[in-house]
Amino acid sequence: MEDQDLPPPDAAIENADQNEQVVEEPTPVASRVDILSQEIDRFIYVLDGDDQSDSSSPPEIVGSVHIFADLLDFKVVEYESGSKKWIELEEDECSSFVESIDRTAKLLKSLSRFHSADYYPSVINRISEVKQRAMSFMEDEFKSILDDYQTSYDRDQRNETDEAKTPSPSNVDEASETELPDQSESPPEKDEFLGYSGEVTTKLNKLAEGMIAGGHETECTELYFVVRRNAMEQNLKHLQFEKYSIDEMQKMQWDPIEKEVSAWIKIFKDFATSLLPNERRLVDAVFSENHTEISDSLFGNLARIVIFYLLTFAEAVMMTKRSAEKLFKFLDIYETLRDSIPEVEKLLSGDWLYQLKTAASLISTMLGEAIFNILGDLENSIQADSGKTPVPGGDVHPLTCYTMKYLKHACVYRDTLEQVFREHKKIDRPDSATSSDPDPDQDPISDDQTQNCGYQAGPGSAFQLQLAKVMDLLDANLETKSRLYKDPSLSLIFMMNNGRYILQKTKGTGEMRSIMGDPWVRKRSSDLRSYHTNYKRETWTKLLQCLSHEGLSVNGKVMKPVLKERFKSFNAMFDEIHRTQTTWVVSDDQLQSELRVSISAIVIPAYRSFMGRFSQIFTPGRQTEKYIKYQPEDIETCIEELFDASSNQGGKKR
Repeated sequence: MEDQDLPPPDAAIENADQNEQVVEEPTPVASRVDILSQEIDRFIYVLDGDDQSDSSSPPEIVGSVHIFADLLDFKVVEYESGSKKWIELEEDECSSFVESIDRTAKLLKSLSRFHSADYYPSVINRISEVKQRAMSFMEDEFKSILDDYQTSYDRDQRNETDEAKTPSPSNVDEASETELPDQSESPPEKDEFLGYSGEVTTKLNKLAEGMIAGGHETECTELYFVVRRNAMEQNLKHLQFEKYSIDEMQKMQWDPIEKEVSAWIKIFKDFATSLLPNERRLVDAVFSENHTEISDSLFGNLARIVIFYLLTFAEAVMMTKRSAEKLFKFLDIYETLRDSIPEVEKLLSGDWLYQLKTAASLISTMLGEAIFNILGDLENSIQADSGKTPVPGGDVHPLTCYTMKYLKHACVYRDTLEQVFREHKKIDRPDSATSSDPDPDQDPISDDQTQNCGYQAGPGSAFQLQLAKVMDLLDANLETKSRLYKDPSLSLIFMMNNGRYILQKTKGTGEMRSIMGDPWVRKRSSDLRSYHTNYKRETWTKLLQCLSHEGLSVNGKVMKPVLKERFKSFNAMFDEIHRTQTTWVVSDDQLQSELRVSISAIVIPAYRSFMGRFSQIFTPGRQTEKYIKYQPEDIETCIEELFDASSNQGGKKR
C-alpha cells in the first residue's frame, strides 16, 4: 500500500494523524512527545501481535510514525549543524535521543516482519535513512570525544612529566614555598577514567547505548577498541618501552638489557596497579553494567595486547644466553610477574583470564627453571675452579669473594628463591653439580671433604639446603687450594683469611645468618680457632723451643756454648719468620689484631724471662750485642709488622 504524504514536523505535531483523536487543548511539547512515543509503542505492539504477516492487509501506518521520523531527522540535523553539541547536552536530552533510536530500531524490526515488497516500502526506507543518519552522527561524535579527550589527557600528562623532570630555576624556590598537594587524597575523578571526566563518560555511555540499540554494536566497539589501543600503545611509547624481539635481544649486550629490565619492571607495575584498573573503570563506565559482555571483551582484548608486549619482553630476556650475572634480573622479573599478574587477573574473567594465567604461568615456569639452573651453574663453576696458582700472601681467594658476594645478594631474594626451589628442585639437570657423572678432567671433591665443611644434611628449606651445599663446595675447593702452599703456616693463614671472610659475610647479612643458623656459625668459629691454634703451633712453638731451659745447665752451671747456640738459633729463626710473614696478608683488621696479640702473649713473656735469667752470662759489650740481638720491645715491634704486606713492601725499618 502507498504511504501517506509527510507533513512538516511542526504541522504534524499540531494536526496529529487523521486516524487519531485530535487533542483539542494545547499541551506542552514534552507531553506531546510522550504521547507520540506512546502511540509509536502501541503501533509496534500491534505490528508484533499481528498474526497475518503474510496477508495482503497488514495494519495501516499511523500518522505518528511519519511525525516521529521527521522529528528524529530534525534533531539529527540540529546536532550535525553544531548548534547543539552532544558533549554540552543535558542528560535528559541525551537519554531522550537514545530512547528515540531504540524505538526506531524496534519499529523497523516490527515493520520488517511483513516481507512483501508492497508493504511499507516508503516508510521503511524513510525510517532506515533517518536511523542511518543518526548512527553516522553518533559514530562521529563517539570517536571525536574519545579522541579529543584522550589526546588532551596525553598532552597534559607528558607536560607534567617533563616539568617534573626538568624544573626551571625560577620555579624551584616557588615550589619550596608553595604548599604541596596532599598526596594522601584520592586521585581526581578524571584520572580514574584516564582523562575522561565523569560527565564525559556519561555522554560516551549514552552514545554507546544508542549505537548498540541501533544495531551498530560492532562499529561502536571497533571504534572504542582502536582509540583505546592507540592510547595504550602511546602510553608504552611515552614510558619508553621498546618492543624487542627474541632475535634482537639475543644480539644485545647484557648492560643495556639490564637497564631495559629495570624500566620494564616499573612499566609492568604501573600498568598492573594503575593504568589497567583505570582502563577497566573506563570501559565499564562507557558501556555500563547493561553490557558486561561487551566491556569484558573489549577490556580483555586491550589488556591482552599490552600484557602480550610485556610478557614477550620478559620471554626475550629469559631466552638470552644463561649466565650467573643475570640471576638477579631474572629474579626481579619473576617477582614482578608473581606480584603483579594477580592484580591484572582481578580485572579479567572467562577466556581472557585463562589466557593470561596460561601465558604468565608458562613464562614464570621457564624463569624459575632458568633461576634454578643458574644457581646450579654456580655449583659447577666452584667445582671447576681448579687454578694451581696460590693467592700471594695467603689472602682471601677471588673465588671466595665472588661466591660470598653472590650469595649475599641472592639471600635478599630469600622468599622468592625458596619458592623457586620448592617448585623446581625435582627438575633433572644433567649439567649441574648434582650430576652423577663427574667431569674426569676436574679435580674431584670427595664426600669426606664436603662432610668436613660444617654442614650436615638434614631437614631444612630447599633454598637453605642449596645455600649450604654451595658453602660446602666452596670449603672443599679452598681446602684443596690451601695445599698449594709449601709452607704449612701460610696454608693455615689462607684458611683463616677465607674462613673469616665467609663467617663475617654470613654474620653481616641478616638473611644469610638466619638461613645458616647458629650451629653453623658456631662450627665456623670453632674451625677458625683450630686454624689459629695450629698456626701458632706450626710457627711459634718451634721458636719457643729455642728458649727452653732444658739442657742449658750441668751441675747447676750454665753451659755458655749451648746458650750462645740457643740465642743464635732464636735470632735466625725469628729473623726468618719476620722476613717471611711480613709479606703475608691478613686483610681482616680484627683477625690481624687477634693474631698479633696471641703471638705476643706467648713469645714476649717467654723471651723476657729467658733473657732476664741468662743475659748476664755474656760479657757485657760486644758479646752481649752479638748474641742478644733483640730486646723484648723489639720483638713486640716486629710482631706488629706481621701480616701487613702493603705496609712492608720495599722493607720497613724497625
